Amino acid sequence: MAHEQYTRCPGCSTIFRVTPEQLALREGQVRCGHCRTVFDGNAQLISLAPAPDAQHEPDELAAGPPTVTLRSAHALRPAQEDTETRPRETIGAARITPAPVDADDDDEDVDYDSRFAWDRPRQRPRALTALYVAAIPILFVALAAQALFHFRDALAAHWPQTRPALTQLCAAAGCEVRPLRDVAALSIDASDLQADPAHKGLLILSATIRNRAGYALAYPYLELTLTDAGDQVVVRKAMAPTEYAGGTVDFSRGIAANGEAVVRLFIDASATTQAGYRLYLFYP
Repeated sequence: MAHEQYTRCPGCSTIFRVTPEQLALREGQVRCGHCRTVFDGNAQLISLAPAPDAQHEPDELAAGPPTVTLRSAHALRPAQEDTETRPRETIGAARITPAPVDADDDDEDVDYDSRFAWDRPRQRPRALTALYVAAIPILFVALAAQALFHFRDALAAHWPQTRPALTQLCAAAGCEVRPLRDVAALSIDASDLQADPAHKGLLILSATIRNRAGYALAYPYLELTLTDAGDQVVVRKAMAPTEYAGGTVDFSRGIAANGEAVVRLFIDASATTQAGYRLYLFYP
């Protein structure tokens, strides 16, 4: 094994293991990777071998600070280079033979300026920024189109002047503009259930559905419940608008604003015995 040489930085007393080739560069002028002091590596060569007689020959390490940092030759840079490295190993000031340092474990250059800069804002690439800028109007248009599709019935009901445009858009998108569904704006003004005197077991349901809104509403479903004398359910039936409204009704127009729809329906109740009824409106 070749004789190892060590030099010590006069600024911070950091000890470096050096090679003759390294000291031959630039006449031995080197820069400390710890405190960045420029010094003559040849003039600061020291020996780490134990002194034969500690009482008569003072140890050079004993004159230094209580602790020094032993570093490999790769941590020592030529004088004009501006590279920082981190400490390798700390040993005491007593006579300690330094452990050999493998080439694979030598210090690597560390960017101290950005080592702890993880919380700093990073500059976004221009291409990515341009992509985000271009995507904003596209997303806005997509959101507006989705809102138009979802609220098309309400828009056409509250703003009738938008119906032609919405109808054209729905024709292209494969949808349709329908009357708004608002069961809270509907009511049953009057209803009656009577037996048909001409046909035994046949009931006649009459009712008037009132639209109290200022815009057209879709025809609701009807739920008819027949009850016995104890108000217990005997039979219940839900009827779609096509079952109780006349065949000439235009369901796409709905019940006109502040208008009404008259219901007259024949019901076969020959298999049941009932004493009362309940009638409700709902949208499925």
